[in-house]
Amino acid sequence: MVFNVESYNGTREEKYKLVIKQLIALLEGERNIIANLSNASALLNQFLDRTNWVGFYLMEDGELVLGPFQGLPACVRIPLGKGVCGTAAKQMETIRVEDVHQFPGHIACDAASQSEIVIPLIKEGKLLGVLDIDSPEKNRFDKLDHEYLDEFSKVLVSYL
Repeated sequence: MVFNVESYNGTREEKYKLVIKQLIALLEGERNIIANLSNASALLNQFLDRTNWVGFYLMEDGELVLGPFQGLPACVRIPLGKGVCGTAAKQMETIRVEDVHQFPGHIACDAASQSEIVIPLIKEGKLLGVLDIDSPEKNRFDKLDHEYLDEFSKVLVSYL
């Protein structure tokens, strides 16, 4: 059972810690990647405010392929090095973009998206895919989001 973080009056940091605990509870004992990514995207979609897309792209045959997500239909395939997702995947590092329209080569899957954060999913030095989160607001994601979404992703990867 997922605790409703909206009714919890803690700090943003405390809420992030709580959502990571909820993630662990959802993943415990389950090894199916689709089930785990589906629950992770649903959990983040419920937890994060001011977002319009939360989901995963998975590495397949040298490109990113759409995985479980919450939001409008999305681009199905993204080449490495293209757009925010492909760049984060190629560099194997988190990228936070304050204004996606200023990002060279941005791929506009949803015209409402204004800012984005993409976190690579890396296990034992191998790129599994990326967690992609979009917002209809510019400058939506800050250093705290970056830190805790990195942590969320590391916990998730440990169950994949």
